[in-house]
Amino acid sequence: MDEIVRQAVARAIVTMRNHLDERLTIDDLARAAVFSKFHFTRVFLRVTGLSPGRFLSALRLAEAKRLLATTDTSVADISHQVGYNSVGTFSARFSGSVGVSPSGYRQLHGTAPRLSDRQAQPGSEATIRGQLRVPSPAAVGPVFIGLFAARITEGAPARHVILPRPGPYALTNVPLGSWFVLSHAYGTTAPDDTALRPFTGLTGPLTIHRGVTASLGDVRLRPRDGFDPPVLLALPDLRQPAMSRPIAS
Repeated sequence: MDEIVRQAVARAIVTMRNHLDERLTIDDLARAAVFSKFHFTRVFLRVTGLSPGRFLSALRLAEAKRLLATTDTSVADISHQVGYNSVGTFSARFSGSVGVSPSGYRQLHGTAPRLSDRQAQPGSEATIRGQLRVPSPAAVGPVFIGLFAARITEGAPARHVILPRPGPYALTNVPLGSWFVLSHAYGTTAPDDTALRPFTGLTGPLTIHRGVTASLGDVRLRPRDGFDPPVLLALPDLRQPAMSRPIAS
């Protein structure tokens, strides 16, 4: 990808992070990127997988998660710090994206003991299966794999599984539609590295329609970077020591 484009998108993301409590427009972000707003929206989507507005909304909710888990700041004050004028609107959007209310997230100390799949959509006979790979010499521990309608871990997954380590996976009874397979884990990038860092992986969209019984969706895990949308859904604690160095690719 063109480095000039990446630098432009990076400038816009820095602007977002520095002004979460302010009303930012596409014009503001395009000026930060030094692009026309029409070209900016296209390249931002190409680099991050999300529109600028949705990426900004995700950053706001991610910052709210951090503040709830690490400070005693009130929910009302946090909602204003991340750009919401209405506490009710903030709480509703937080709950829908994270899977638990702001106060509930604080009580859980930033993790979820269990996850439920989305039940509104009936399943089918289809299965999505593949290999979850990590490049050598990286090593990761437990891995969350979920199906989402967009390229962001937000709201209840259509289906999910948590593996103890990378390897083969299968998601069964997949609803009809178009899905992204998103994976998240923590691990190390070198044998002598003791600091855990977040890893992510994505494949898709994979379309499940009537008559499909199986779809292949191999996923390659890599260290997260600043262009990846934040993980909004509250997940079980995956911060365990890296367990293996399997299935290099």
